[in-house]
Amino acid sequence: MSGGSLLAHRDFRLLLLGQTTSQFGAQVSGIAVPLLAVLTLDASPFEVGLIAAASTVAFAVIGLPAGAWLDRWPRRPVLVASDVVRAVSLATIPLAAWFGVLTIAQLVVIALLTGVARVFFDVGYQAYVPSIVGRDRVLAGNSAMETMRASGQFVGPGLGGWLVAVAGAANVVFVQAVTFAVSAASIAAIRHQEAGGSRPPAAGTSLRADIGEGLRFVLRHRVLRAIAVASALSNLAFALASAVTFVFLARTLQLSPTVIGLVVAGGSATVMAGAVLTPWLARRIGSARIVWLSLAVTGPLTLLIPLARPGWTAVTFTVIGMAAGELGQIVYAVSSLSLRQRLCPDRLLARVSATMRFLVMAAFPLGALLGGVLGETAGLRPALWVCGVLLVLAPAPLVLALRRWPHDHQPVATS
Repeated sequence: MSGGSLLAHRDFRLLLLGQTTSQFGAQVSGIAVPLLAVLTLDASPFEVGLIAAASTVAFAVIGLPAGAWLDRWPRRPVLVASDVVRAVSLATIPLAAWFGVLTIAQLVVIALLTGVARVFFDVGYQAYVPSIVGRDRVLAGNSAMETMRASGQFVGPGLGGWLVAVAGAANVVFVQAVTFAVSAASIAAIRHQEAGGSRPPAAGTSLRADIGEGLRFVLRHRVLRAIAVASALSNLAFALASAVTFVFLARTLQLSPTVIGLVVAGGSATVMAGAVLTPWLARRIGSARIVWLSLAVTGPLTLLIPLARPGWTAVTFTVIGMAAGELGQIVYAVSSLSLRQRLCPDRLLARVSATMRFLVMAAFPLGALLGGVLGETAGLRPALWVCGVLLVLAPAPLVLALRRWPHDHQPVATS
């Protein structure tokens, strides 16, 4: 990509449009699906945790081979196919609801299918962005992408909660199906041709060898290894919270669907600011220091959530806690992803992305199931306390790995 504003380039705008629409739909239905399970199907905390676990277990099962395949295949067709699969799968939820046959089992199956498609999209997308924007502009590109995603994260939950109250949770899921279809069309319209097209493996190499190369690169690299551990701890915490948060808001704090949507949206308001400000923060604080500092400053504030009680603290504490968590995560996500993309050679981008997603996302199904079990046995508040403590501990490996940066930093060749 040539110089000038990224928004001046047609292909980047199309990629941005695809991400914006799909993320907006994900945020709208992100509140609809758990509310559908809790309010319509009377799901228990364990069942909510099971749905959340099903949506991410694919990263642990096929995440590593997906990276090896995507380093061999053109990535754009895979992104389009992933969006199409998600659109069709999600459309079956309102269809089943209209005929009165929707069950928790179907939600689990759809979560599994969309989770598989998400593996290929997420791994391919993170490897595809540098080819569109250029390696020297990945921080700006990731920041723009996350800013638009954050706008959906801010508007989506509030709108989703209101739509659930007005139209019903099952119907709201249809919104996400449509947005995935729009995303598929946008990405399909990109004209940029990936260098080299498909990338067949070198003679004598196997899928297992390709996977091993990506794993070794991450596990032997001190910075990438620390990012993987910190991200896994954060994801374990958020997955644990995913099983109990909506139950806690609806039943313990006695908030309506509309108010829950507004609380989640209010907690996400800082995400847009964080995504926009990340490049500036990286310049002022340091591209490495901001990676761990973003988590160290915001993590303790998430401990306000389990302190909330029915009344004025219900909204105040949950909004502050969620806002702090979201702010820290968005700054961390943009800065750590950009650092990783700069450290990784082109030929390993998808495999390193898949390895990181495997190591990180494997924590999601474990955390979701753990959250469901803790929610039913120990209670909702203790489960949320465990979540907060994990977020406080998450930046520790990053501090140790990045304490001497950039003195020991050696750029990685891009061949």
